[in-house]
Amino acid sequence: QVQLVESGGGLVQAGGSLRLSCAASGRTTRNYAMGWFRQAPGKEREFVAAISWSSGVIYYADSVKGRFTISRDNAKNTGYLQMNNLLPEDTAIYYCAARTGPVATTQALGFDYWGQGTQVTVSS
Repeated sequence: QVQLVESGGGLVQAGGSLRLSCAASGRTTRNYAMGWFRQAPGKEREFVAAISWSSGVIYYADSVKGRFTISRDNAKNTGYLQMNNLLPEDTAIYYCAARTGPVATTQALGFDYWGQGTQVTVSS
């Protein structure tokens, strides 16, 4: 059992920045990939970014490419999502997720463990 806890969400004006953190605990193993997803009101959960254990493989959704940066600190069992130049359309609940092994999918169903989410609200 792996537990994931997101933090760092909040209210920010358009153009601002936030950094989300995802702390993993429990029965974590080496070589797990991490991902970030978000869900806005009235929309389905969508992929944001994913990163492999070694950080050698990284994927971003087109909507956030160039603005968001995913990273991780394996010594701390923590993943990060640095969000810059935030837009109102970035408003959503952001979830971190993990799966054993490589980044084999960017679909939510491919991830085994999920945090409870953290709210990000971007105003203009």
